[in-house]
This record gives sequence, C-alpha cells and structure tokens, in this order.
Amino acid sequence: MTVAVSILPEQQLAALNAAYREAVARRRLRLLLGAVIFAAALLLAAIGAEVNLRTLFAHFGNFVSYFDRILTLENGQRVWTDFGEWLWGWRKWLKMLGETLLISYVGTLIGAIFAFALNFFAAENTSPAPWLRFVVRRLLEFARTVPGIVFALVFVIAFGLGPMAGVLAIAIHSTGALGKLFSEIVENADMKPVEGIRSTGASWLSCMRFAIVPQVTAGYASYALLRFEINVREASVMGFVGAGGIGQELVVAIRKFYYSDVSAILLTIVVTVFIIDITTGWLRGRLFGKEART
Repeated sequence: MTVAVSILPEQQLAALNAAYREAVARRRLRLLLGAVIFAAALLLAAIGAEVNLRTLFAHFGNFVSYFDRILTLENGQRVWTDFGEWLWGWRKWLKMLGETLLISYVGTLIGAIFAFALNFFAAENTSPAPWLRFVVRRLLEFARTVPGIVFALVFVIAFGLGPMAGVLAIAIHSTGALGKLFSEIVENADMKPVEGIRSTGASWLSCMRFAIVPQVTAGYASYALLRFEINVREASVMGFVGAGGIGQELVVAIRKFYYSDVSAILLTIVVTVFIIDITTGWLRGRLFGKEART
C-alpha cells in the first residue's frame, strides 16, 4: 500500500509560520496586558486599603517580639523547658474547649436541619414558585453574609454571656452557608426520577423525598462535616465577645498580658482543630469516597 504525502509549497509554509508567530505574539501580548492590569488593580487596592510597606517593615519587630514573649515563662525560661508551669491550667482549658466543641456541634446540627428544610425552596429545579425561591435565597444570603461574631455579639446583648449566644450565632450562619451548598447539590441532581414520580400523581413533597433526597444525602453529610470543622474555629473566636468557649479564656489572657497562657491556650486550640480536621477528612473519605475529602 502506498501512502501519498503532500508537500506544501514554501510560500504556504512561510504563511503558516507567520500566522503561528502572530498568534503567539498576540497571546503573549494578552498575557502581558492581563498582568499589567492585575498589578495596577492590586496597587490601587493596596492604596485604598492603606497598606504601607514602610509601616509594615518598621513595626514588624513588634510582631516578632510578641511571639517571643508568649513563648517565655515568667522566670525568663522558654515554655518548653517547664511544661508543668506552661500548661498549669490544662484541666480548665480542656473543659472550656469541650464547651467550644459542644457549641460547634449543636450549632452545626441546628444549621444543617434548617438548611435541609430550606434548600429545596432555594434550588432552581425544585422550588415550587419563583417568588418563594427569591425570598429563601435572600434569607440564606443574609444568614451567611453577616459575620458569625456579629450574630454572637447581638445574642450576647439579648440573652447575656454564655454558650447559648454562640450556638445561635453558629446555627444561623451555618443555615446560610449549608443552605447555599445544599441547593447547589440539588440543582445538579438528575431530574428524571422526579419526572417519573410526578407522572404517578405524587405530591411535590413525595418527589423530594423519593427522587431527590436519595441522590443528595451523601453530599449533604459531607458538607455538614466540613462545616463542623469550620465552626470549631468560629466558636473559638466567638468567646472574644462573651459567647462561651475557650475563646473567652483566651481574650482574658490577652487583655491581662498573661503571655505564656496565651501560647498554651493557642496550642490547645490548634492541636484540637488539627485533630478534628484530620478526623473529619478521613471520615468523609471513608463514607463518601476520596473526592469528598476535598
């Protein structure tokens, strides 16, 4: 069998090479223009945010010296030379850390329940009416847009100091965040089972129960576990406004300049968050596959 090989004339080859070089040049020009626009936007944003590199470098030593102080005991030795002195309040801190975990758990659970109830009305393919979808989406946006610590402060003013304010704040913020994520999962669900069930005369609720929920349950659980990881960190900060948990003890240590206590409490929080992140990531991977770990 013979294969015919066509040879382009030199003029055509030259034209193709010229067109290729021109396309490469245009692509490089677009990349350069994009880089210039990005750099200009970054510079303008830094100026608007009053980012001053001179101030940063002039006071950077204060930042480093603070870490030097929190890693030093009152007798002048480093904290790791005397763990008994450094971690003297570990029983009290672990108790408050347990309170933080309970705040996160209860708040996440309440938020997941409300998100589950509302996300079907926010999803474009399952909402019974456009006006209802608009209202529910705005409610979810409000719940996740307002920072959780602001909700916590409002609830502290309303109900007083304590974990209840933290639970309510995390519940509202989790409702907004999980409601958004849950509705996106629903919008990607296969609607053929819904059409099949609907053709039998089933109600909207039955369609959601038997056609949508079985498809999205794993995604719901994965996102809820991920949200719990985030809420543990959120609950640690909410103690700054008196919403219970170990953050309340941390802010006291900061205000009273108990430097070694600050580092000990931070160590307790960081280690706990690491353990929770690793555990929930492993759990999501075991239950829902490797792709759920991300």
